[in-house]
Amino acid sequence: MSRILVIGAGIVGLSCAHALRADGHDVSVLDRDPPGDKCSFGNAAGIGVTEIIPASVPGLAWKVPGWLFDPLGPLSLRLRHFPRLVPWLLRFLKEGRWDRVEAIAAALATLSARTYDDLLPLLAELELTGDLHRVGALWVYETREGFEADMRFHRLRRRHGLVCEEMSGEEARRMEPALAGSIRHAIMTPQWSNVADPKRVVDRLRTHLEARGVVMNKGEAVGIAGREVATTDGRRIGFDRLVVAGGAWSGRLARQIGDRALIESERGYNTTLPSPGVSLSREVIFAERAFVATPIAAGLRIGGAAEFAGLDAAPNYARSDALAELGRRFLPGLNTRGGTRWMGHRPTTADSLPVIGRSPRRDDVFYAFGHGHTGLTFGPTTGRLIAELVAGRQTSVDVAPFAIQRFN
Repeated sequence: MSRILVIGAGIVGLSCAHALRADGHDVSVLDRDPPGDKCSFGNAAGIGVTEIIPASVPGLAWKVPGWLFDPLGPLSLRLRHFPRLVPWLLRFLKEGRWDRVEAIAAALATLSARTYDDLLPLLAELELTGDLHRVGALWVYETREGFEADMRFHRLRRRHGLVCEEMSGEEARRMEPALAGSIRHAIMTPQWSNVADPKRVVDRLRTHLEARGVVMNKGEAVGIAGREVATTDGRRIGFDRLVVAGGAWSGRLARQIGDRALIESERGYNTTLPSPGVSLSREVIFAERAFVATPIAAGLRIGGAAEFAGLDAAPNYARSDALAELGRRFLPGLNTRGGTRWMGHRPTTADSLPVIGRSPRRDDVFYAFGHGHTGLTFGPTTGRLIAELVAGRQTSVDVAPFAIQRFN
């Protein structure tokens, strides 16, 4: 058994620590603030098993200028960050071919197929089974054009065993009466689910691990030398094996080892409304506007958007306000007062595939990052895969598509 250090206390890092501890390893976790706010805490709470379509798809590039000039649009870019974004962006655009979309979807579908196999036992162990609401998600559309444009992706989902049921706007409103009359078409994805509170899942997992001997170290990793990780406060933490699961910050650490990862912080925003004045029974995905509304324990969470501004720029909470305003358009009567605004760093790779596997330069370093919008969905499965790789067992799914070498 090894001394294993996991960098990152988000859902992916903690899932890795959980699976490795279950294998009998001596596991510790390093994070700048283990119980603090992170992407795992403020996400849209969805278990998005249908999220196998990459962000870069044919025709997307033509939509970007319009989005950038729309104050309520789904995309924003801070010009100061643009020079650093260029290598990622060039690869992102290169991936927007149909053959790549199909290949990426096939790889993500292997993770999706295992989601509940790995998530349900974990929730049961944490005594949080009742927090999982398996009620599906509703994708809604204002226009026939938008609906038909997405049908090619829904057909691809069906090829991988995912259920996508077409319905009219009237049928959608019978399911969710709060929806505006402007909704004309919808897709129901019954395999989707959502949790009552993603923060509760992460908090419970962290304290569960601590009770089983996993040490949570507070500190920021700034260097890897030999079999030690250096922190900003001058400490050195030894390891036999290292798992890099630091979300959007992981690329910096991978570079120190000599591995290249085209990963960016796709900053996501949301507003959680404690007294929304309207009721939804499931997550609703406003597909043409690229935002979602999810009923959670704290109220109604309206989230989405993608902002590229790097890891260090201050949040622009006008993005949260814009999402709340969009919510009012499609949920008449929505009360946006008293909301809590939030921003998180989604770790997004240029090809929408996570990085899962062993470093080609060091056989004692493993990567588990870059899950974008699917950390909560694929986190437990990623933990399983890392434990299998560390043990030298046959992995539950083929991890070759997720190797960091693809960015060389």
